[in-house]
Amino acid sequence: MERVHIIVRGMVQGVFFRANTIREAQALGILGFVRNLPDGSVEAVAEGPKKTLEEFVSWCQRGPDMARVDRVEVSWESPRGEFAAFGLG
Repeated sequence: MERVHIIVRGMVQGVFFRANTIREAQALGILGFVRNLPDGSVEAVAEGPKKTLEEFVSWCQRGPDMARVDRVEVSWESPRGEFAAFGLG
């Protein structure tokens, strides 16, 4: 198990980024959350196998069709095992 903390910057609020992130995370079988931040970015924290999390990070770098991702900040952390599902944070 690994944990990744992601901040996505660009036109990522108001374009169904969170809903699509939840759908993608659930399809990959990872746990965690996604939420909008006051500065207009989106934050996601996820736990799961490293390879699967790398796929999730790759998806976040593209986002859904209506989004425009300018930059993604990725931090790898120690897993905490605190999530039972993936949803809104």
